[in-house]
Amino acid sequence: MKEQLIVIVGPTAVGKTALSINLAKKYKGEVISGDSMQVYKGMDIGTAKVTAEEQEGVRHHLIDILDPIEPFSVAEFQDRCIPLISEINDNGHTPLLVGGTGLYVNAITKQYQFESIPTDERYRKELEQLVTKIGNEQLHNRLKQVDPNAAQLIHPNNVRRVIRALEVTHVTGRPFSDQQLEEKEEESPYSLALIGLTMEREMLYERINKRVDLMMEEGLLEEARSLYDRGIRDCQSVQAIGYKELYTYFDGLMSLEGAVESLKQNSRRYAKRQLTWFRNKTDATWFDMSNGLTDQNFQEICSFIEGKLTFISK
Repeated sequence: MKEQLIVIVGPTAVGKTALSINLAKKYKGEVISGDSMQVYKGMDIGTAKVTAEEQEGVRHHLIDILDPIEPFSVAEFQDRCIPLISEINDNGHTPLLVGGTGLYVNAITKQYQFESIPTDERYRKELEQLVTKIGNEQLHNRLKQVDPNAAQLIHPNNVRRVIRALEVTHVTGRPFSDQQLEEKEEESPYSLALIGLTMEREMLYERINKRVDLMMEEGLLEEARSLYDRGIRDCQSVQAIGYKELYTYFDGLMSLEGAVESLKQNSRRYAKRQLTWFRNKTDATWFDMSNGLTDQNFQEICSFIEGKLTFISK
């Protein structure tokens, strides 16, 4: 019998957190964050990390597990997430994978293969020697030329992953990004209820703008400044929306007002990309949240879940 899994996807600010807490309380659930930036400690406001109060006693996983200087990849997320799903199921609880990082979600629901590709140790050593001469940025530019999709997902300072991507492309003659997305099975290895949340576009953008204003009120500027003052600059973590814009202000390249406006704009663009990605790359059943989490749409979502999964206790 397949393990059970509820997945909630959708753009930033659409209401995933509130829904996940309500579902977790109803179905004895535990939430696994499917967000690539919420893994980092000290990056709470900018990543819209669920607060202890918002958790309402629901257990959360894969939040605050890394220092901001550490790289993190979709393969590493998969290694941590799959055993968690098993553990939660074994304990008689329901895992809810919740997040906006599409690649992370699909790496679980479709169990992408990451390490089944042959290696070329000689070529890898050549790249390792080369990076000491030309630097991380130049090596990353090489990846950008042969596989722009992989370059977008891998930070220049994650040298190990950049080298692996170049090595795989060299060995197979195909882009690394194409191969890491090969699916293990045609259907999900889980008994799956995949929920997509959407909202009228202008309403979503307005929510994003208000959320950014609230983040600033809650201390996002100070949070970003503390990372900046620690010298955390060329790391994957601070390339996140919400931090990179404020870094331009700290560097004196933009006014605070301009940085905040850039943050809002980048967040809106990101939400648009998320919606497009989830619609094209997942089989989510979509629910409109334009009126918020009403009793009616909560019941519709519960009915959908109960049609997909069998719960021992509700």
